[in-house]
Amino acid sequence: MLGASQRRRTVIVMKPDLTQLYPPSRLARVREATAEAGLDALLLTPGPDLRYATGYDAIQLERLTCLVVPAHGEPFLVVPRLELAAAQASPAGALDVEMVPWEETDDPYALVARRLPAARAVGVADRMWAVMALRFQEAMPQARQVPAGRVMGRLRARKSPAEIAALREAGAAIDRVHRQVPALLKAGRTEREVGRDIAEAIVAEGHAKVDFVIVASGPNAASPHHELSDRVIGPGEPVVIDIGGTMPSGYCSDETRNYCIGEPPAAYTAYYQVLRRAQQAACRAVRPGVTPEQVDAAAREVIAEAGYGEFFIHRTGHGIGLETHEEPYIVAGNTRPLEPGMAFSVEPGIYPGEHGARIEDIVVCTEDGFESVNHVERDLIVVD
Repeated sequence: MLGASQRRRTVIVMKPDLTQLYPPSRLARVREATAEAGLDALLLTPGPDLRYATGYDAIQLERLTCLVVPAHGEPFLVVPRLELAAAQASPAGALDVEMVPWEETDDPYALVARRLPAARAVGVADRMWAVMALRFQEAMPQARQVPAGRVMGRLRARKSPAEIAALREAGAAIDRVHRQVPALLKAGRTEREVGRDIAEAIVAEGHAKVDFVIVASGPNAASPHHELSDRVIGPGEPVVIDIGGTMPSGYCSDETRNYCIGEPPAAYTAYYQVLRRAQQAACRAVRPGVTPEQVDAAAREVIAEAGYGEFFIHRTGHGIGLETHEEPYIVAGNTRPLEPGMAFSVEPGIYPGEHGARIEDIVVCTEDGFESVNHVERDLIVVD
């Protein structure tokens, strides 16, 4: 349980500067990128792409809300009449964007089709519901659909100074949560009990919502995406704690640290030192011009040379921003060179079966290297 002093602790969260996070100029860049991609328009429904373009964190409903960004022409926001006030009150209301409300008996898909009569190729938001994509396909049979991520992913991958500041704020908040974990981890407690307390701390430390809490003890630590369970944590057991949330800014945190209840097993200590070196090697590899697959290889080579290669079963990292997982992905085959402002996790893992470990930091590629937004100790934390 959280102590009384922890429950009373109040964190003052500065309201993010939405004008800097979601600048009016961004929409023009989205339109330019749409034209450069050879598309006639982008169709962005509620989700991270819409928020990135306008700052509008719209509710995902069965009623269509869609920002239409023509390659040549002015963007417009199709919105249900009952959501019009919310759209106008959002940062989108301060943009020079026409808002087109529709009534309950209207067909909003036909409305969009009528305004894009010459469209032959459109990008649909990666998070658009399938039923909506199909409705657009019916309304615009002449228009080939492609993922809007081909345009939006590249724009979102390179963060602005304001976005990097938001990620630093998120990193500091999740650091504060990890510093509380040793007081919450005790032999005899269940993963679910510890996870509940961590979730409370994530919100208390300034997040708007909890995105995930992984408390993986003993053999469960060998499952990278383990769900909370009623397993009782025992003495001498390693525990992987992977946690993250979304800040009021819309930007996400994600950090993994490793703990052990008392003296760790000798086999675990041996490969944990390898993992520590691998994570350091991958971070040191980060700089402009290096490819994500080279960063992945830097971690993988250390682990393979030590004889644990078969137990490193996932990519080294993923981009982060308005989503916990977005471009760039740090994996073999990704040859797009890193650029200053790209933000992503560096999180190699080793999972032999009887236990496992993963060390994760969010790093930002700088002009000459990298910056980590996480600062909690990366060595194994032994809890008495």
